[in-house]
Amino acid sequence: MRDEHITAMLDDAPLSTFGESELAVMRSHIAGCDRCRRAFEAARVSSLMLKERAAEEFEPSPFFQTRVLAALREHRAANEAANETWTLGRLWKAAGLLVSSMAVTVAALAVFTFVAPQATTTTTQEVAASSADNSYSAEAVILGEGGASDEKMSYGQVLTTLYGSDDGAAK
Repeated sequence: MRDEHITAMLDDAPLSTFGESELAVMRSHIAGCDRCRRAFEAARVSSLMLKERAAEEFEPSPFFQTRVLAALREHRAANEAANETWTLGRLWKAAGLLVSSMAVTVAALAVFTFVAPQATTTTTQEVAASSADNSYSAEAVILGEGGASDEKMSYGQVLTTLYGSDDGAAK
Protein backbone atom coordinates (compact mmCIF):
# COMPACT_ATOMS: atom_id res chain seq x y z
CA MET A 1 0.00 0.00 0.00
CA ARG A 2 3.07 2.23 0.18
CA ASP A 3 2.85 2.87 -3.59
CA GLU A 4 -0.89 3.67 -3.51
CA HIS A 5 -1.89 6.80 -1.66
CA ILE A 6 -5.16 7.07 0.29
CA THR A 7 -6.00 10.57 -0.94
CA ALA A 8 -8.15 9.13 -3.74
CA MET A 9 -10.17 7.16 -1.16
CA LEU A 10 -10.60 10.26 0.98
CA ASP A 11 -11.73 12.29 -2.03
CA ASP A 12 -14.30 9.70 -3.08
CA ALA A 13 -16.23 9.32 0.20
CA PRO A 14 -16.58 11.00 3.60
CA LEU A 15 -14.42 9.68 6.39
CA SER A 16 -17.44 8.57 8.43
CA THR A 17 -18.48 6.06 5.73
CA PHE A 18 -15.32 3.94 6.03
CA GLY A 19 -15.38 0.79 8.12
CA GLU A 20 -12.83 -0.27 10.77
CA SER A 21 -10.83 -2.43 8.37
CA GLU A 22 -10.47 0.45 5.88
CA LEU A 23 -9.52 2.87 8.66
CA ALA A 24 -6.87 0.38 9.89
CA VAL A 25 -5.38 0.21 6.37
CA MET A 26 -5.40 4.03 6.20
CA ARG A 27 -3.70 4.34 9.61
CA SER A 28 -0.99 1.89 8.61
CA HIS A 29 -0.37 3.85 5.40
CA ILE A 30 -0.22 7.29 7.05
CA ALA A 31 2.44 6.03 9.44
CA GLY A 32 4.94 6.13 6.56
CA CYS A 33 3.45 8.74 4.16
CA ASP A 34 3.50 12.35 5.29
CA ARG A 35 1.32 13.69 2.46
CA CYS A 36 -1.44 11.12 3.10
CA ARG A 37 -1.21 11.78 6.88
CA ARG A 38 -1.94 15.48 6.30
CA ALA A 39 -4.89 14.60 4.01
CA PHE A 40 -6.23 12.11 6.58
CA GLU A 41 -5.96 14.66 9.40
CA ALA A 42 -7.71 17.32 7.29
CA ALA A 43 -10.53 14.88 6.50
CA ARG A 44 -10.83 13.92 10.20
CA VAL A 45 -10.92 17.57 11.34
CA SER A 46 -13.47 18.59 8.72
CA SER A 47 -15.64 15.59 9.61
CA LEU A 48 -15.57 16.57 13.30
CA MET A 49 -16.39 20.20 12.48
CA LEU A 50 -19.37 19.14 10.36
CA LYS A 51 -20.68 16.87 13.14
CA GLU A 52 -20.37 19.66 15.71
CA ARG A 53 -22.08 22.18 13.47
CA ALA A 54 -24.93 19.76 12.67
CA ALA A 55 -25.44 19.00 16.36
CA GLU A 56 -25.65 22.68 17.22
CA GLU A 57 -29.19 23.97 17.72
CA PHE A 58 -30.08 27.58 17.28
CA GLU A 59 -33.18 29.57 18.02
CA PRO A 60 -34.60 31.95 15.47
CA SER A 61 -35.08 35.56 16.42
CA PRO A 62 -38.17 36.22 18.57
CA PHE A 63 -40.33 37.66 15.78
CA PHE A 64 -39.08 35.46 12.93
CA GLN A 65 -42.38 33.63 12.43
CA THR A 66 -44.35 36.88 12.56
CA ARG A 67 -42.12 38.53 9.96
CA VAL A 68 -42.27 35.52 7.61
CA LEU A 69 -46.05 35.25 7.82
CA ALA A 70 -46.46 39.01 7.27
CA ALA A 71 -44.21 38.88 4.21
CA LEU A 72 -46.21 35.92 2.89
CA ARG A 73 -49.50 37.81 3.34
CA GLU A 74 -48.07 40.85 1.55
CA HIS A 75 -46.88 38.69 -1.33
CA ARG A 76 -50.28 37.02 -1.68
CA ALA A 77 -52.09 40.38 -1.52
CA ALA A 78 -49.82 41.80 -4.24
CA ASN A 79 -50.48 38.78 -6.48
CA GLU A 80 -54.25 39.03 -5.96
CA ALA A 81 -54.18 42.75 -6.74
CA ALA A 82 -52.20 42.08 -9.91
CA ASN A 83 -54.70 39.45 -11.01
CA GLU A 84 -57.68 41.75 -10.37
CA THR A 85 -56.24 44.63 -12.41
CA TRP A 86 -56.22 42.70 -15.68
CA THR A 87 -58.04 45.44 -17.52
CA LEU A 88 -58.41 46.51 -21.11
CA GLY A 89 -55.25 48.60 -20.79
CA ARG A 90 -53.11 45.60 -19.81
CA LEU A 91 -54.78 43.51 -22.51
CA TRP A 92 -54.01 46.19 -25.11
CA LYS A 93 -50.37 46.30 -24.01
CA ALA A 94 -50.12 42.56 -24.44
CA ALA A 95 -51.87 42.22 -27.82
CA GLY A 96 -52.00 45.77 -29.24
CA LEU A 97 -49.38 45.30 -31.94
CA LEU A 98 -51.03 42.12 -33.20
CA VAL A 99 -54.51 43.67 -33.32
CA SER A 100 -53.18 46.83 -35.01
CA SER A 101 -51.38 44.88 -37.72
CA MET A 102 -54.46 42.74 -38.36
CA ALA A 103 -56.65 45.87 -38.71
CA VAL A 104 -54.21 47.45 -41.18
CA THR A 105 -54.13 44.23 -43.22
CA VAL A 106 -57.93 44.04 -43.37
CA ALA A 107 -58.16 47.70 -44.41
CA ALA A 108 -55.56 47.22 -47.15
CA LEU A 109 -57.37 44.16 -48.48
CA ALA A 110 -60.68 46.06 -48.48
CA VAL A 111 -59.10 48.91 -50.46
CA PHE A 112 -57.62 46.51 -52.99
CA THR A 113 -60.91 44.68 -53.34
CA PHE A 114 -63.45 47.50 -53.54
CA VAL A 115 -61.65 50.72 -54.47
CA ALA A 116 -58.80 49.71 -56.79
CA PRO A 117 -59.79 49.51 -60.47
CA GLN A 118 -60.59 45.99 -61.49
CA ALA A 119 -59.28 44.44 -64.69
CA THR A 120 -61.85 44.24 -67.46
CA THR A 121 -63.27 40.79 -67.92
CA THR A 122 -64.00 39.23 -71.25
CA THR A 123 -67.69 38.69 -71.79
CA THR A 124 -69.21 35.69 -73.46
CA GLN A 125 -70.11 37.76 -76.54
CA GLU A 126 -66.50 38.88 -76.97
CA VAL A 127 -65.31 35.29 -76.73
CA ALA A 128 -67.88 34.18 -79.31
CA ALA A 129 -66.83 37.03 -81.64
CA SER A 130 -63.14 36.17 -81.31
CA SER A 131 -63.75 32.46 -81.86
CA ALA A 132 -65.80 33.31 -84.98
CA ASP A 133 -62.72 35.06 -86.37
CA ASN A 134 -60.58 32.08 -85.54
CA SER A 135 -61.15 28.87 -87.41
CA TYR A 136 -60.05 26.79 -84.44
CA SER A 137 -61.97 25.86 -81.32
CA ALA A 138 -60.59 24.87 -77.93
CA GLU A 139 -61.90 21.33 -78.32
CA ALA A 140 -60.37 21.01 -81.77
CA VAL A 141 -56.99 22.22 -80.52
CA ILE A 142 -56.95 20.01 -77.41
CA LEU A 143 -58.31 16.88 -79.08
CA GLY A 144 -56.30 17.44 -82.23
CA GLU A 145 -59.29 17.35 -84.52
CA GLY A 146 -58.78 18.81 -87.92
CA GLY A 147 -59.22 22.43 -88.70
CA ALA A 148 -58.85 23.99 -92.08
CA SER A 149 -55.71 21.95 -92.75
CA ASP A 150 -53.32 19.59 -90.98
CA GLU A 151 -50.74 22.29 -90.46
CA LYS A 152 -49.04 22.64 -87.08
CA MET A 153 -50.33 25.51 -84.98
CA SER A 154 -47.99 28.02 -83.39
CA TYR A 155 -48.03 28.64 -79.66
CA GLY A 156 -49.58 32.04 -80.22
CA GLN A 157 -52.48 30.51 -82.10
CA VAL A 158 -53.06 27.94 -79.35
CA LEU A 159 -53.03 30.60 -76.63
CA THR A 160 -55.33 32.85 -78.67
CA THR A 161 -57.77 30.00 -79.12
CA LEU A 162 -57.76 29.05 -75.45
CA TYR A 163 -57.73 32.49 -73.84
CA GLY A 164 -59.18 34.81 -76.46
CA SER A 165 -57.53 37.54 -78.43
CA ASP A 166 -55.58 40.46 -77.03
CA ASP A 167 -58.12 42.85 -78.55
CA GLY A 168 -60.71 41.94 -75.85
CA ALA A 169 -58.27 42.63 -72.98
CA ALA A 170 -57.51 46.12 -74.27
CA LYS A 171 -61.17 47.19 -74.13
